[in-house]
Amino acid sequence: MSEFRLAFPACVVAGKHRLTAEDIVLLRKHAFPEGIRTSQDVVAMLALNNSCPEKCAEWNAFFVEQIAGFVVHYTYPQGSLDDVNVAWIRRMFTTDGVVNSALELELILHVMEISADVPGELRALALDQLRLAISDGIGGYKLSRAVDRKSITRQDVDFTMRIFRSILEGGVIAVSPAEHDVLRQIEQATLPGANHPHWTGIMAAVTLRDRPEPRRSRWLRIVDEEPVAQAAVA
Repeated sequence: MSEFRLAFPACVVAGKHRLTAEDIVLLRKHAFPEGIRTSQDVVAMLALNNSCPEKCAEWNAFFVEQIAGFVVHYTYPQGSLDDVNVAWIRRMFTTDGVVNSALELELILHVMEISADVPGELRALALDQLRLAISDGIGGYKLSRAVDRKSITRQDVDFTMRIFRSILEGGVIAVSPAEHDVLRQIEQATLPGANHPHWTGIMAAVTLRDRPEPRRSRWLRIVDEEPVAQAAVA
């Protein structure tokens, strides 16, 4: 099995307890002068994120912007997503379907926002983080949720609409079976009378899509799985 090693200056930054704004400048200039463009760049970013316990706000923005840009604009199909992208996102940023951190959830949401086409499976994955926060008290969304409550809050409404905004048309939210199933599970996990009033409006707008999404599978993998897997568990 090959061993992944960070190059200079990323190897020095990875040894620090806290990532600072100065470190981001150093990484932009020397480690990623053209931004994140290859799977090895992604591995390095994940290793840095996993190795430094404390991170500045500049790191969070850099991490989300650069990896989301790579996934959407520098992998096939450029500018959009397919089921292979979704499988990679699930493999890299979730454990048994649970998004590992609030930062990685923000990355997934930003990927969805800048993509011209988002498979329903990815929206379902993001939406399921709300269910996990409410029913099981786990996941990246639970960590960012302001109120720990077994009902839908205004923050939850805003989170849900961020996921559905791109498919809201004429007051109708046409969802895939996977998304519809997650919504049903959220409804079962909460008491309707305790949910935010806007949640009722969301559920009233939801309709099951008439035809299933076309499958967009391809044989080409967007990353080399071995070094990426090593970085993911670093």
